[in-house]
Amino acid sequence: KTTTMNPAILFLLLFCVIIESQPSSSVDVVQVGLRQSVSLACRPDDVAQNEEELVWLRNGEKIKLMEENKKGESKVCISPAIYDDNGATFTCYLQSNSSDVAFVTLNVTYHPELNGSEEVTIEEEESLVLQCDMRANPLLSSMLWTLNGSMVDLLAGGFTVTSDGFTSVLQARRVEKSVHGGTYKCTATSPSAGVHSKLFHVIVTEKTIKFPLMPTIAGLVVVFLTALLAVVSRWKKITKVINKKNAK
Repeated sequence: KTTTMNPAILFLLLFCVIIESQPSSSVDVVQVGLRQSVSLACRPDDVAQNEEELVWLRNGEKIKLMEENKKGESKVCISPAIYDDNGATFTCYLQSNSSDVAFVTLNVTYHPELNGSEEVTIEEEESLVLQCDMRANPLLSSMLWTLNGSMVDLLAGGFTVTSDGFTSVLQARRVEKSVHGGTYKCTATSPSAGVHSKLFHVIVTEKTIKFPLMPTIAGLVVVFLTALLAVVSRWKKITKVINKKNAK
């Protein structure tokens, strides 16, 4: 006789309110916000099988369960949900019959962590590098950089904008006070979470002459030691001259 299981029964824990749903197929997606918690519960549909052990997998790897959490109804809690949980698939089945399984895939939603402001002080001719988080699920609609309320002029300011899917980077290699000073703003637009932004107040100061401290100290030490060795090497001659003068 082939034993079948109902799809996993899911509990979404949010603000102490339990929302229970019954998926309509053996494969379903559960949405949970970043840093929220979700609990997955699985049980066989036949009460007679309550004494049989249940097995949980996460992306094909077995999850270690407490002994008291293996029979009847078994639960797995993900708390809090993190970036790596997005797309993770949880599988549950009876150890005695792995052909009948229930699947659940997590869809972790999040928006770029952009807020507040940052003050950046930099000297002329140095490189300016500003970074903004752009991680989002669903993906961003747009990511824009402005300077003093206007779109950053890449050609006029010698700017480059790059991204790796996680971070948007605005860079200028040789900063000029009249061109690069001001208030920068990165703005991310998400279809589900709206608009998020961060400010950078960039202050460009005049270039200062920087003395190479360590080489200078090393040079002074060498000069001092050379002079000392010269005095020591001629000390006998100097003492002889002093003794002759004293003898007269």
